[in-house]
Amino acid sequence: MTALLIFGLGYSAGAIARRIEARGWTVTGTTRDGRNGSIPFADEAAVLAAMRSATHVLSSVPPDASGRDPVLANYGEALALAPARWVGYLSSTGVYGDTGGAWVDESAPLKGRRAGRNAADLAWQGLRADVRIFRLPGIYGPGRSALDRVREGKAHRVDLPDQIFSRIHVDDIVGAVVASIDSPATGVFNIADDLPASQNDVVEAAASMLGLAPPPYVTIDSLSPMARAFYAENRRVANGRAKRLLGWSPRFAEYRSGLNSCL
Repeated sequence: MTALLIFGLGYSAGAIARRIEARGWTVTGTTRDGRNGSIPFADEAAVLAAMRSATHVLSSVPPDASGRDPVLANYGEALALAPARWVGYLSSTGVYGDTGGAWVDESAPLKGRRAGRNAADLAWQGLRADVRIFRLPGIYGPGRSALDRVREGKAHRVDLPDQIFSRIHVDDIVGAVVASIDSPATGVFNIADDLPASQNDVVEAAASMLGLAPPPYVTIDSLSPMARAFYAENRRVANGRAKRLLGWSPRFAEYRSGLNSCL
């Protein structure tokens, strides 16, 4: 029997769990509080027991506010020796930092503004030989897209016409993880769509699909510090390695098709 242990059953990992369960696998997950039948992360005995029986392990847990990776800090030593034949980690393309809008692939140095995320990415790479690192840009999908923000009146356009981002639909993250499970390829993979675009373009497309006027422009200075940090980075993420080695390609190759699916 194949069994997947997932650290952190959040939005993306929950979608992965549902797809893997549909394959007939046993899926066990951790959450902070053990909700919905999951294992509480702090229940060391239960987590270690699940690790011993898992054929595959995936972590979607980001570093905490101090920059510490909770999974590696609490279970890294056991995971390094676990019998699982496949280990995956959901990282972030934020590790690349700002590239001035240039394309970036997996060979680029890690110079993101969050030192903890950079360190976690490197630590997972060095944990064991069979690790797969999935670097993800902005994630969207049902219930979590520009459509929802426009409907709720929370969307805005920022007066930065040359700002470019990559993004990925949650279903394409699932597809990449499944493709990796079926592939012998290890290492780091950028999982992004084929059409980096400005956030303004995405918001305008969402408003048009809903039959609403696009929200007004705001200045960068009017945004929260967290939002300003987001707009301080500008890059296009190349996904060629995942296509070549995993046989994966995004079902939603650009944001319009992804938004249509959400709609």
